[in-house]
Amino acid sequence: MAENKPHTKHPAASAKNEDFDLQATADRAQDFYTRNKNVINIAVLAVVVIVGGYFGYTRFVKAPNEKKAQEAIFTAQNLFAVDSFKLALNGDGNNYGFLQVIDKYGGTKAGNLAKYSAGVCYVKLGEYQKGIDLLKEFSSGDLVVKSMANGLIGDAYMELNKADDAISYYKKAGADDNELLSPMYLFRAGLALEKSNKPKDAIAIYEQIKQKYPLSTEGGQMDKYLARLGVVK
Repeated sequence: MAENKPHTKHPAASAKNEDFDLQATADRAQDFYTRNKNVINIAVLAVVVIVGGYFGYTRFVKAPNEKKAQEAIFTAQNLFAVDSFKLALNGDGNNYGFLQVIDKYGGTKAGNLAKYSAGVCYVKLGEYQKGIDLLKEFSSGDLVVKSMANGLIGDAYMELNKADDAISYYKKAGADDNELLSPMYLFRAGLALEKSNKPKDAIAIYEQIKQKYPLSTEGGQMDKYLARLGVVK
């Protein structure tokens, strides 16, 4: 009696079945497209319009605006450099000041820089809240400039006798671990804490400066400030 052997699929048959499966998948895809082609075509067109519109905006609107904004801010920057803060803010009658640059080109890089510069002008002119508002609108990926903006906001709050707000911004300004700026702004936070009758918090700040920035100007003075708060080592 002949031995029954297990039935084994021939490789060609397997490949053929696989081809049939692939074909079936393609048929289903084609059928789906036929039934939904209007929706699909609209979606594809929308993507094309959005992408094309973005590149068109970048090339034909954004780039020219950036150039115009840089030209517009030039005179204001020169006035700012020689401490003519009122003229830098409002313009000289023939050229834009920072406020006009912000109004017309606020969404550009130059417009963003104008917010910082205008904020500085207002603080220098004693209009502290206006300075705070503009400095808060300013944004920067540069940690040094960001720290300076936060530190200036802290100074403005101190002038307005809002010590808690000042301390918050001094701490932000000192948080970026800059060897020059961090100990300076943390020191101001410590002084503000002393003024607010929070000696324990001030001691913590002074000890942080001493340990983390011992070679800084502020770091070399911390023993004196700690001693006056009763910490002698």
